Amino acid sequence: MKLLPTFTLLLAAFAAAATAAPADAAKELPGGPSLPSMTSGALGVLPGDSVYQLDIPLTSQDARASKLADLRGTPVLIAMFYTSCKYVCPLIVDSMLRVDKGLTPDERSRLRVVLVSFDPDNDTPQALKAVAVERHLDLPRWTLDRTDAESVRKLAAVLGVQYRSIEKGDFNHSTVISLLDRDGRIAARSSRTGEPDPDLLAATKRELAGK
Repeated sequence: MKLLPTFTLLLAAFAAAATAAPADAAKELPGGPSLPSMTSGALGVLPGDSVYQLDIPLTSQDARASKLADLRGTPVLIAMFYTSCKYVCPLIVDSMLRVDKGLTPDERSRLRVVLVSFDPDNDTPQALKAVAVERHLDLPRWTLDRTDAESVRKLAAVLGVQYRSIEKGDFNHSTVISLLDRDGRIAARSSRTGEPDPDLLAATKRELAGK
């Protein structure tokens, strides 16, 4: 996938604090500067246009600590939300469930679905778990995660999610669901909520088929 210059520059800025790999391992991003490439064990060199270039800590609904890059190796549907949202966020979950339910059982078993909270001050693992149970989400294949405020800003920026805090602990935010390929590159995006998105479903099936 070809990155937009804005996305390229954002990743370049966020990756600047990461440990640089040798120069011969760097990958030139289309339309922008090179980013330091990273390695992830047996998976090899991480592409420079990967969202997993961000060093983002996550804590799940089960209070399990991980890193965003730990998702590498399988396609991932990812979006941002917060647990006290009563209107838009449930529709985001609905849209992700529609994609999930449009897959075969074998396809579904190979897809990860991740929701990351905008609201680290209030979205404790217990609050995240309550939403997962209420929505009958397929844990642990689905994970609801919290991170720190700085990491929220970084992740929202690279996923193209706009948000701002408003009164009474609420947030105004855009509705973006991103499909990441096995290496964390954005393969598709959707802003449709409350209705099926056949294009996102088709893109997810292609990624799961390795096409």
